[in-house]
Amino acid sequence: MGTLLAVLLSGMVWFAALPGFEQIFAGSTPENLGVTSGQLAPCPDTPNCVNSQISTDSVHSIEPLHYQGNLENTRSLLMEILGVVPGTTIVESQDDYIRAEAHSRLMGFVDDLEFYFPGDRPVIEVRSASRLGESDLGVNRRRLEQIRLALADLEQGS
Repeated sequence: MGTLLAVLLSGMVWFAALPGFEQIFAGSTPENLGVTSGQLAPCPDTPNCVNSQISTDSVHSIEPLHYQGNLENTRSLLMEILGVVPGTTIVESQDDYIRAEAHSRLMGFVDDLEFYFPGDRPVIEVRSASRLGESDLGVNRRRLEQIRLALADLEQGS
């Protein structure tokens, strides 16, 4: 069984090395990204999205990121963190909003990460969603929780 799995995986790695392969599973950039009337887009019904603002069910709901310092320093720390998250690229950066794309290593699936700084309280509203598929096996939630921990660690070290 182990040999069969190794052969299958080696075939997938070879297939994944083909030019343009990563675009097959990348999906298109959703048109509803960004902040509208102070809100990030709601999650779809599929369980591959988390949102700190609109979602009230346990599948999609996640706490916003809380920060202690000033907004400008926290925003810089978040940009620094996103710069070292594997496969992640910042694609839009404004004073109150950051959007990044996270690409999976093997198949090239893309998740859209959004960070909104409302400015009226020390929180960062977050949304992370897979472009394709039904389930993300918890990847979007885990990635945001790791970013939460990294932000808290960096703030304490400042």
